[in-house]
Amino acid sequence: MQHMFWADRGQLLSPVSSDSTEDADTNRCIGLSRLGGVRPATGALTIWIQLRGSGWVEAREGRFQLRRDEWMVLERDSSPLVQVDARGLCVGVAVGSETLKSLERLADCMLYSGRGRLAPHDARTALRLWRAAAETGAPEAMRPMLLHMAAVQHELAQRVRLCPGRSRSRKRQVFGRMQRARLFLEGNSDRVVRIGELADLTSFSSWYFSKAFQSLYDESPQALSARLRLERAADLLRNTSMMIGEVAASSGFDNCCSFARAFRARFGMPATRYREEALRSGGGANPSSMRAPRRLPAAIAAGEHTNASFA
Repeated sequence: MQHMFWADRGQLLSPVSSDSTEDADTNRCIGLSRLGGVRPATGALTIWIQLRGSGWVEAREGRFQLRRDEWMVLERDSSPLVQVDARGLCVGVAVGSETLKSLERLADCMLYSGRGRLAPHDARTALRLWRAAAETGAPEAMRPMLLHMAAVQHELAQRVRLCPGRSRSRKRQVFGRMQRARLFLEGNSDRVVRIGELADLTSFSSWYFSKAFQSLYDESPQALSARLRLERAADLLRNTSMMIGEVAASSGFDNCCSFARAFRARFGMPATRYREEALRSGGGANPSSMRAPRRLPAAIAAGEHTNASFA
């Protein structure tokens, strides 16, 4: 069975179309370049690493942009559609359930949904291990790359001990669900996400979810949602020519007044001035001339003045 797939020059591939047990337990290496795209079948955990240019991911957890040296891990039922831009290069793996069980049994580690940035040497190592796995296709050849990604997630996995639960397996299960909820908030930073959606996604009650989320991340779901939406607005101000009203609407704010109050509380300056300073500093993320973001006041973090209250 084919274990290596490459989508190039606008191709859109669906590497797996069968629902057989054999397919669900098979590992696959995937490469994307020059507008190539892929939609792996459900049933496999997927890992994506953007090596050049930009990429986009549409999944059950939302929509994301991948920039150079960023990684993303998605759950088995995420059903992602991944595509890169004209200069993009992205490598990924679809990992079968048996390989994941073997990883937990032999190395006592797991991979959790989420996203982050790789150091340059970690990105090079990941590419080397991906190539080795793609060349052989043997199940054991995938293990070094998975162990490398587990090491990349080491600091993330340290939070498992903060999760409620009497056993380590229960704590890991809760953490995996919390990570998916956090990723869902990141993938839906263009709108208000209601607490009921997150509770349904994690199969927890709203009360249990909110309490576990707060203890795990030292931030309530409401506060994180508000912060992510404002960070999205700041990114749009830096990197697009959208009008302020358009930025507000694209960040889930119903009107410019509530957006203006929340943005000033977060960044210490009006949105217009923020954009001007970004232009003076040459644009891009985190202009050195800008002030550090402030912690949002409790009322704004809870959505009282941003029309972002949770139901």
